[in-house]
Amino acid sequence: MPHLQLNDSILKLIRNDYTTLRTSMTVEQALEQIRTQGVSDQIVYFYATDEFNGLVGVVPTRKLLLAKPTDLISEIMNLNVVTIPHMATVLDACEFFVMYKYLAIPVIDADRQILGIAEISVFTEGVLNMDEKEQTDEAFEALGFRLSAIRNASSLKAYAIRFPWLLATVGSGTCCALLTSRFEKTLEKSIVLAFFLTMVLGLAESVSIQSMTVSIQSLRGATPTWRLYRRALKKELRTSLLLGMSCGLLVGLIVLAWRGEIPAALVIGSGIGISLIFACIFGLSMPTLLHALKLDPKIAAGPITLALTDLFALLFYFTLASIVL
Repeated sequence: MPHLQLNDSILKLIRNDYTTLRTSMTVEQALEQIRTQGVSDQIVYFYATDEFNGLVGVVPTRKLLLAKPTDLISEIMNLNVVTIPHMATVLDACEFFVMYKYLAIPVIDADRQILGIAEISVFTEGVLNMDEKEQTDEAFEALGFRLSAIRNASSLKAYAIRFPWLLATVGSGTCCALLTSRFEKTLEKSIVLAFFLTMVLGLAESVSIQSMTVSIQSLRGATPTWRLYRRALKKELRTSLLLGMSCGLLVGLIVLAWRGEIPAALVIGSGIGISLIFACIFGLSMPTLLHALKLDPKIAAGPITLALTDLFALLFYFTLASIVL
């Protein structure tokens, strides 16, 4: 096998001798198909597809052998399928193998149709030039080590990559300071607003980071589309509403019990609730947008997401305070 470059397309490494099973099949029908068609001598995973040939699950061999003949494939398959998008590079695929420790991962297109299978053995032989007799654990260890060595650039290069994105934090901090100065009179009316300012920002940032982490992980397994984004946004909005109501009510009750100021408790609780909803949206949207723009969401998403979260949290917080107080 010729030595491949890390920036080469993953499509150069995939194999096409894989087995798919329709979700509408029974276990008996699936086993009959496997016996008739045979399986590859390579690593074997059985992939479940829908009527449009889209990948929807993976069928563990153990479950397939132990299930009842009348059980449907849709009943025994695992829905959590790790996939590699078709536009991924060899280096991107290396990260998938290091992270998930699978021996083979399907490569899919935008419609979740399988284009082929990428195997760990191909990487160890074709990318890292390892002996095929080396143990699997050693292969993962070498893959992870060499990948980290590639990622560990010089200090100057790392600085050049990371510093521009930190300017977003510096800029947002300056804007937050200017924004706060515009509400000096509001703070004078109720000093308790200043006491809980750190909590408001801290909660919003925590929630945005949680949403951002979930979003980045989901981007590893599928190509971002408007359909997937709308589905994720709908789910995230429900979650953020529950988080906002719970945290806002709890902190509002704390303010009321401590200071006995109903307007301040209303402002702080409501400000937290609204801020958390938008924090979730930013955390979900920013990595998706950066990924669509071919930028690295792992580096850029954090500073930009936190910057927007802080700005909007303060804006909602002080605007609400100026109206109520």
